[in-house]
Amino acid sequence: MKQQLNINKTFPKKSLGQNFIQNKDFILKLSALIRSDNDTNIFEIGPGKGALTDQLTKKKFKNLYLIEKDFLLFQKLEDKYKVTENIFVVNDNALNYNYEAINKNQKSIIIGNLPFNISSQLLINWIVNYNWPPFYCKMVLMFQKEVANRIIAKQNQKSYSRISVISQARCEIKVLLDAPSNIFFPKPKVDGTVLEFIPITRYLDIDILNLQKLLKKSFEHRRKKIKTSLKEYGHLLKKFDIDEGLRAENLSVDDYCKLASAI
Repeated sequence: MKQQLNINKTFPKKSLGQNFIQNKDFILKLSALIRSDNDTNIFEIGPGKGALTDQLTKKKFKNLYLIEKDFLLFQKLEDKYKVTENIFVVNDNALNYNYEAINKNQKSIIIGNLPFNISSQLLINWIVNYNWPPFYCKMVLMFQKEVANRIIAKQNQKSYSRISVISQARCEIKVLLDAPSNIFFPKPKVDGTVLEFIPITRYLDIDILNLQKLLKKSFEHRRKKIKTSLKEYGHLLKKFDIDEGLRAENLSVDDYCKLASAI
């Protein structure tokens, strides 16, 4: 039984949230949606055993960076691509990796079948911890379906949350592909969704940390009315004619950004 579960003698590690895509049709569909040119740096997050990587290497790019935390997988990828001049395999945690250090004034794409256990952290890191506009011109990322639904949720929807507002304040987001659980090994209990993020500059003037602070206060007790949760910003609610009887999910992205810009 163990031999049957052993794919290329590499066991997925639960601690790293590893779920390898093993459906070639899905990989081809996803690859077809990723476009690059000779000036593009591509960062693939968690390439694993290289199923998508094999397709990315056929594209036009300036450099391809493979960020893999698992040392065994890193070694296998490094051995496979060591003779390729513009493919760099990096053994690092994607949360800690310094993307800008090697990427100043160059356009980049971040691509990843993200570990479901840190996918939200990775997204917030790329949105919050970099200057805006950021070093990347696009992100194509896989999330657990429930998380993806929260990211794209709109005002007044049940799934609308902090991550909805902060993502939409910084990016135009669209659904690219649904990823049923049976395309992964091991098969997770949930389906996935691939989202595309294009940075926008509509709210360039906001302090993203102020926005985070505001969203935490507003959504921490989401059933409370904002006259209570955002009591200290009452003067700003009046300034922007925002009804104090509303709850967190009733304010639009624009409302939150107006408030954040005035703090």
